[in-house]
Amino acid sequence: MVAVVPSWNSPPLNLTLDINEIHVWRVSLAQTVTCLQSLQQTLSTDEQTKAERFHFPKDRDQFIVSRGALRAILSRYLHINPTLLRFEYNPYGKPSLTIAQGGNTLRFNLSHTRGIALIAITKNREIGVDIEAIKPKTSCLEIAERFFSPLEQLALSSLPEHLQTTAFFTCWTRKEAYIKAVGKGLSIPLNEFDVTLAPEEPAALLNVKGNPDEASKWSLIELISSSDMVAAVAVAGDCHKLDCWQWTVEC
Repeated sequence: MVAVVPSWNSPPLNLTLDINEIHVWRVSLAQTVTCLQSLQQTLSTDEQTKAERFHFPKDRDQFIVSRGALRAILSRYLHINPTLLRFEYNPYGKPSLTIAQGGNTLRFNLSHTRGIALIAITKNREIGVDIEAIKPKTSCLEIAERFFSPLEQLALSSLPEHLQTTAFFTCWTRKEAYIKAVGKGLSIPLNEFDVTLAPEEPAALLNVKGNPDEASKWSLIELISSSDMVAAVAVAGDCHKLDCWQWTVEC
């Protein structure tokens, strides 16, 4: 699918989500102390316990904001108080809502980097999202030898050197979005499936080793967040409409 340059709009008061739509929310993780405390109060006991385990206050605060925002956003679709939401986790750690609260209908995924979180939401189909900051001094070709497929390594090394870093992170986000959507974590080796990565090449899952029909079941979408970040969404089936919303906390 072609790349999307999001226009992060304010969501409508009456928020609806059709089965053919994807909603992606952009969340600023830098919040005031008052807002941080307000969001922390919406977290479950186990979420608050996890927050306190972070060694650095910045990491703790960003976890609180991202989970608090997730609860606030999901509550808008479900018309339920954020504190009442209950999550369960599959054997690989992927969270979902409990069946009683719509876990078999409303699907979501979250990713964050450098003070920005993205939350992707769909109905009745799996979804994954990943956002990464582009780090100019990354040893792209060396890391690609360890984690990318032979086809991806060839595509990356064939690019002019000044394009390789962005292409590397473009590839990484697409691969991460896919395995997060599938929900089996790194039990799916990153080097056993192929995605596109070259500039101007539409985002796509090309092939999955040992499963020739798998690639046709998924859509990949590139989100051009900013000049120093890349992001991707993977969703089961087709994407007929993508809406991008800016989340703002009320505190």
